[in-house]
Amino acid sequence: MPNNDTPEPQAVCDPISRSAIFLTLTVARGEGPADTVREWCGDIAALVRAVGTRAPTANLSCVCGFGSEAWNFLFGAPRPASLHPFIEVGSGERRAIATPGDILLHIRADHMDLCFELASQLLIKLGDAVTVVDEVQGFRYFDLRDMVGFVDGTENPSGRSAPNHTIIGEEDSEFAGGSYVIVQKYFHNMDAWDGLTVEQQEKIIGRKKLSDVELDAAVKPSCSHSSLTTIDENGQEIKILRHNMAFGRPGAKEFGTYFIGYARTPAPIEQMMENMFVGRPPGNYDRLLDYSRAVTGGLFFVPSADLLDALPGRGSAAASTSSQPSSTAIK
Repeated sequence: MPNNDTPEPQAVCDPISRSAIFLTLTVARGEGPADTVREWCGDIAALVRAVGTRAPTANLSCVCGFGSEAWNFLFGAPRPASLHPFIEVGSGERRAIATPGDILLHIRADHMDLCFELASQLLIKLGDAVTVVDEVQGFRYFDLRDMVGFVDGTENPSGRSAPNHTIIGEEDSEFAGGSYVIVQKYFHNMDAWDGLTVEQQEKIIGRKKLSDVELDAAVKPSCSHSSLTTIDENGQEIKILRHNMAFGRPGAKEFGTYFIGYARTPAPIEQMMENMFVGRPPGNYDRLLDYSRAVTGGLFFVPSADLLDALPGRGSAAASTSSQPSSTAIK
């Protein structure tokens, strides 16, 4: 459990904002780009402050995370204990796929103009050292609902319990104050989803659509989304912190949800994905996946704010660990 001596975390536990930009970047190989990225790590906090002073009440923040292979060539040993490539899950049409990504930026504020300005400034600093491989501009959809019309993040930990579930403590003391984050971009078949009755939708999600009240255990299917994403360990529910956002382009009939989950270890999110895509037991998969398709997937380590500021000092001599495979598949 994190304590008062834990280094200052990044803005992992900040409240859900009205707007967000999610940027996934790859870093060009070579010592020049690596030096640029390392130096940039020490600039992030100053850029957030500079842009944020234009609207002090708009809650601008940025969380920066690094993928497994990127950590190897940028910073080397020691490594965060649970950092590894994204694990692909499932098969056929129902798969959680791994996609390229060395750096994740989760930029959020109550106004999109601030997110836009900060994203622009961060990318200007990086120049051609990086390539943007995915960019999503997300928005809060009504009363925290996702694109399929249900409230999202109902079971998020809050108050003092939020850092207990998301911030690394003494179990990996060298990286205390850090966190892990998994992201996936989902597209929804809204024509098919809207063709269902509200009762059918509620059984797929496991909650009432209007009130957000969980269905009674006697009627909630074991293949419902809420059933399969509930993880218990020794009688205690293991929670993650979701900051999901809706996104889309109505003219292109693109309707999506950007899943972003923070935890102090990737294990509970990975277990949730296996339950969803493979099933618990196998075959009893999440029926929401009949209407939703994951098109990206990445796992990143989020260093503490203190460590992020110190990363420019970790030169190439430390980055001698051999690169790991980009993904591992579970069938």
